[in-house]
Amino acid sequence: MLALRPNCECCDRDLPPDSRQALICSFECTFCRDCATARLGGRCPNCGGELVARPVRPADRLARFPAQAERVRRAQPCPAATG
Repeated sequence: MLALRPNCECCDRDLPPDSRQALICSFECTFCRDCATARLGGRCPNCGGELVARPVRPADRLARFPAQAERVRRAQPCPAATG
């Protein structure tokens, strides 16, 4: 089951479970759409994997299967925007 991490690992922007702005890689590294496109070029800086839209868990399932509360930040800063 997806952890649904609550924030962008680059900028720490809040990404609630119903956010359409959250993108993840296959390891569930989580980034906001702005960082994923403008800074990361659609690739996870941790594993190099593709960043894709994170599914939204239906609201009626969140009570039984809540999103992760622990915030995750990268140990190293995200790359600077290119272009």
